[in-house]
Amino acid sequence: MRFIIRWSVALGLVGSALLGNLLWLDIPAFALSQQQVKEKLDPIPVYLITNEQGLPLSRAVSDEKNGKKGASVTGVYMSRQEAETFIKELKDLKTKDTKLAALVRNLQVSTVSLGYLYQQLEKTKSDPNHLLFDFKPVQKEVDLALQLLQQNGEKVDQFKSIPIFAVRFGKDKAYVPIQVLPDKKQYIPLFFSEGDAKTLLDQVKPKFDKAYIQVVDVDGVIKAFQDFNDDWLKNVVLVPSPESRAYLKWLYDSRTHKESSGKTPSSTGAATGDSGKTPSSTGIPEGNTGNSTSVNTK
Repeated sequence: MRFIIRWSVALGLVGSALLGNLLWLDIPAFALSQQQVKEKLDPIPVYLITNEQGLPLSRAVSDEKNGKKGASVTGVYMSRQEAETFIKELKDLKTKDTKLAALVRNLQVSTVSLGYLYQQLEKTKSDPNHLLFDFKPVQKEVDLALQLLQQNGEKVDQFKSIPIFAVRFGKDKAYVPIQVLPDKKQYIPLFFSEGDAKTLLDQVKPKFDKAYIQVVDVDGVIKAFQDFNDDWLKNVVLVPSPESRAYLKWLYDSRTHKESSGKTPSSTGAATGDSGKTPSSTGIPEGNTGNSTSVNTK
C-alpha cells in the first residue's frame, strides 16, 4: 500500500515526465503467470456490497436453456461512493418484508483487490456455476473515454468495459514513462482516471505536441498481461482513481495509528466490511517499497 500512497503524492507533484527512453509494447514473448497477473491487479481496490457477515450481495441468473437457476452475479463497483449511494437508495425504499428490511439495514461496502477477484475467477472458471461479476465503471470515466475515442476518429457510442487511460508520445507513439523516487525506477502508468492521464499529458505536451491519451479497457490490459512477458510489462503499474487513493491513504493512516497505539488490525484477502467505521481489511497487500514519497521533476 505504501507504493500507492507514493503514487498519490506523485500524481499531485508530477513535473516533467522522463522522456529519454522510448518504451515499446509490440514484442510478443511468454505469458505472465496467474500469480504475476494477480500482483499487477492487486493495487486496484474494488468495492462490493455485503451483509454483516461479509457475504456479497448477488442475484441469481436463470439458465435460459432449461429454465433452472444458474450462477449468481455479484456487482463490483469501481467507486466506493457509488456503492454507498446504491445502499442508501435501497434503504430509502419502503418494504413490508421484514427479512428484506433487515438485510438492507445491515448492508455495507466491503473492499477487495481487483487481483483477488481475478484469482477467484481463474479458480472457478471451469466450474459450471463459476463466479460472475458485474463490473460497474464510473460513468464519468466512461463518458470521458467515449469522448476521447470519438476525438481520435473512432465511431463508438458505448463502452462496455472499465476504461483505462495511457499517455503516448513521439513519432513512435511510445508510452510515457515516469520516475518515482527513491528507487528512480521508470514505470509506465495506466490510469483508471482520465484526470490523472490529463495531468501527465500536460507535462509532455510542451515538448511533444502530438502526445495524446489512448483509451483501452481493463479486459485488454489483463489479456496483455496473460499473453506477453516483456520488459515493458514489468514496468507497467495500474494507478487507482483519486477517490480510491484517498480511501487507501485513510486506511493506511488509520492502520498506522492503531499499530502505534498497540492495536493490531485484522487482515485478509476476502471481503471485509469497511463502511467508513473501521479500517479493517482491504485485501490489498502492502509492499516493501520504502517510505520516501517524491517524483523526479527534471
